[in-house]
Amino acid sequence: MPYPKLDRNSLDIKRLADRKNKVYIERDHISVNQLPRDLTAGGMSLIDQTVSRIKKARELGRSVMLTFGAHTIKNGMAPTLVALVKEGWVTHLATNGAGIIHDWEFAFQGKSSEDVRENVERGQFGIWDRTGFYINLSLVVGAYEGLGYGESVGKMVHREGLDIPETSFLYEFARNNMGSDPGRAAAAIDLAGVIKHFNLSSGFMDIPHPYKNYSVQGNAYALQVPFTGHPMFGHDIIYNHPMNHGASIGRTAESDFLYFAQSVSNLDDGVYMSVGSAVMSPMIFEKSLSMAQNLEIQRSGHIDNHYILVVDLAESDWDWDKDGEPPMDNPAYYLRYCKTFHRMGGEMHYLTADNRDFLLALYQKLK
Repeated sequence: MPYPKLDRNSLDIKRLADRKNKVYIERDHISVNQLPRDLTAGGMSLIDQTVSRIKKARELGRSVMLTFGAHTIKNGMAPTLVALVKEGWVTHLATNGAGIIHDWEFAFQGKSSEDVRENVERGQFGIWDRTGFYINLSLVVGAYEGLGYGESVGKMVHREGLDIPETSFLYEFARNNMGSDPGRAAAAIDLAGVIKHFNLSSGFMDIPHPYKNYSVQGNAYALQVPFTGHPMFGHDIIYNHPMNHGASIGRTAESDFLYFAQSVSNLDDGVYMSVGSAVMSPMIFEKSLSMAQNLEIQRSGHIDNHYILVVDLAESDWDWDKDGEPPMDNPAYYLRYCKTFHRMGGEMHYLTADNRDFLLALYQKLK
């Protein structure tokens, strides 16, 4: 007998328009011309070194990957991230589920970041109509269309809407493809079920995004540069909404993991930057690199010349490149992301910096 489950359909879901927000993107975004404020001479030297490696990677057609936590989006760094992609300095962007959500809320309503403490006390944290409805629906549609997680949301932002098929078409599609492509057939059935449950009309669902110029994933989709989302189940506010659909999240997130791994497979002589991501970035990188090495070894090769820069606020005076892994009685040992990335071969450096200062300095030096 299955365990009892909480019924999300009984939640009192409030209007997103009524939510208090801390960050307003037009007011709080950081211009690409703002000067970094708090970087040491050593930090600037390391950024110079990173810039040289990025330029070399671009000349060789190798991957330049930038992964980041949600605070990079909340801190208003969208203009710099978009510029790095538009100007061809970065070939792949990746973030966690929260980064996807903040980016979407900025594009949709120009503001994001609720008061977690206050809203948990009120039983209201994350229980908002538009965020849960539209992001989850974009993933159900994207799973049927064969898209990735960030790609699904980015497409919705860029096109300012979603294509909702007729349920009869979806059932016919499933019947015709269940033998040759059972995954897409199942995704079609899932989408049909969501359309029926929420009584959605077929055709183009118009979803205005008046601030989409601030959307990193929307711009990345338009430029056809991978922007991948790497969620963990239950971590994000969209899981609170009845529209949330686990199979669709799994399908789209799996695609993004494989997009990510494909970029890692092109990382020899390339650059990987991990900014403010203590868990997502190191964990998916180590699995992706292992798969990429497996395939490269079968071709009698090996990925050895990748350059890794880890950026976070935690202080560390340990020289990972020179001194290797610190002993367990040294606090640096417990910088998990450094320890993980140092085990990944290639050349790895750690920079203590605010993500705003780092990204501004990086972009301005690349220019």
